[in-house]
This record gives sequence, C-alpha cells and structure tokens, in this order.
Amino acid sequence: MSDALGQPGQRIDRWLWCARFLKSRSLAATLVQSGRIRVNGDRISKASRIVRPGDTLTFPLGPHIRVIKVLFLAERRGPASEAQLLYNDLDPPASAAQRDAVNPSATPLREAGSGRPTKRERRQTDALRGEES
Repeated sequence: MSDALGQPGQRIDRWLWCARFLKSRSLAATLVQSGRIRVNGDRISKASRIVRPGDTLTFPLGPHIRVIKVLFLAERRGPASEAQLLYNDLDPPASAAQRDAVNPSATPLREAGSGRPTKRERRQTDALRGEES
C-alpha cells in the first residue's frame, strides 16, 4: 500500500498483528482506537493510520510500555522468527531477575508450599492430633 506521494506504508493495525504483538487484527484495532498508541510521538486513534519504515511506535502491552522502531513492512503474518525482523525493540522489557533486583518488595513473602494446607495435609494434621472429622 502507498500513500498519495507514492511512499510505501501499511495500516498500523495490520502491522501490529503481522509483527505478532497482538493475537488478532481486531485486538490491534481496539488498541489503536483506545488512543493509547503513539506514532513518532503523536497520539493516534484511527486504525487506518499508515506506518512506514523508520516510524517509532510507543504503546502499552501488558505491564510494559513498548517502544518499537519499524524496520520493514509485513507482507504476511508469518512465524515469530519472521515477525521479529520487522522491528527493533528500543526499550525491551526487563527480565524477571532484573525486575526483582530493582524492586525487592516484588519477591514473594512466603516460601512455596507454606500457604493454606491442602486437604491431605489437613487430614494428616488431624490424625497427629488424634482428631477425626
């Protein structure tokens, strides 16, 4: 697809879907229509907005804010390995280890298995006490 000046471009909802940021094109269109996506710093709200190679996209995806530079336009929605070649992640999300190092309060307060007892554990406790239910 090209615009009036003949520059190649692609609808942003289709590009987001082909780059595998969202599972369906309708979800991509909904994200764009929510007004939470920016193209080169400008907030957009129309799924028909054309993106071109070199554009920078900023949008929330789960708990992260993604900053993506469009490198190529998508011809089809191919496998993930092809989709990763379409963009350059300028601010990749932090790994779990990095998040825990930065925010130690995010670590669990209890050890695994120290929560509410299971039915089996409760029966074993009752048997030790000599109680029957």
